[in-house]
Amino acid sequence: MAFFEIFLYLALIFVVFNVVITIIIISELQKRNVKVNFFLLRLYIPKYVHQYKKMTLEETGKAGSLFYYWIISINLALILVVIGLISKIL
Repeated sequence: MAFFEIFLYLALIFVVFNVVITIIIISELQKRNVKVNFFLLRLYIPKYVHQYKKMTLEETGKAGSLFYYWIISINLALILVVIGLISKIL
């Protein structure tokens, strides 16, 4: 198995994890009576994630753990795709 495939599969795992975390964040916002625009959800995901962070900061004094999971998973997916593409070129 080539390095490209390994990094691609790992990136795919983190993308799936990110989608799951996004769904959980959206459901947490709905529990707090925040209106969610499902038609434009893909555009508003960063807005909703930061809104979740703001709400949890006000409630508990620190950002909710889902915020950090979302940030880490999306960044790791991006980094792994870039490393995979670089390894395919070299």
